[in-house]
Amino acid sequence: MANFIRNTQVKAITSIWTAKQKARELADRTAEALTDRTGQGTLDVAITVLISIVLGALILAGLYLIVDDTVLPTICLLYTSPSPRD
Repeated sequence: MANFIRNTQVKAITSIWTAKQKARELADRTAEALTDRTGQGTLDVAITVLISIVLGALILAGLYLIVDDTVLPTICLLYTSPSPRD
């Protein structure tokens, strides 16, 4: 019975020590991830690309509105009006 109690105590102490060690490792990895700045440039580039895509889409939409209102009716009128030779 004494061996059983001693083995149970050793297992409990070992489990507690292992849990503390894993918690320390997790805290170290978390602190390292929070202080690591190696990916900072990648985020800046991604934001720049996203802004340029949005601005390009806005410019394209504006050009489409201009072409749709002024240029397309003129082109359609040229192609749909009767030819002077008819």
